[in-house]
Amino acid sequence: MDTIVIDVVTGSTPAAHDLTAGAAGFVAGKGDGLLSVFVPHATAGVAVLETGAGSDDDLLDHLDTLFPRDERWRHRHGSPGHGADHVMPAIVAPSITVPVVDGTLALGTWQSIVLVDPNRDNHRRRVRFSFLPA
Repeated sequence: MDTIVIDVVTGSTPAAHDLTAGAAGFVAGKGDGLLSVFVPHATAGVAVLETGAGSDDDLLDHLDTLFPRDERWRHRHGSPGHGADHVMPAIVAPSITVPVVDGTLALGTWQSIVLVDPNRDNHRRRVRFSFLPA
């Protein structure tokens, strides 16, 4: 297995950061296999979705609807409503697997790999790309 860890600056507002180009560069020339994308954080996740046409913003808006930033959360350190960030990975998982064919991500035309980070308290994330050859 080949693996790397990249650092991503997500900023102080909720973000859907496109990882597709970095993932494609990592698997280029590696042949057939599987790419695992893993975020080792309790308040972030990874998704496959369309970016640039509003779906990424829709996702962030609807996560705020599902997980309002108020005082209902038992997990209370950090900014107000930060407990919501700790529940979000149950919906947007911290890992995905993408097929790789001849060194190319086997994504659909409009699919991108996205780091989903609703956390306003942590401005930097680590993402692990791991390639398992066929």
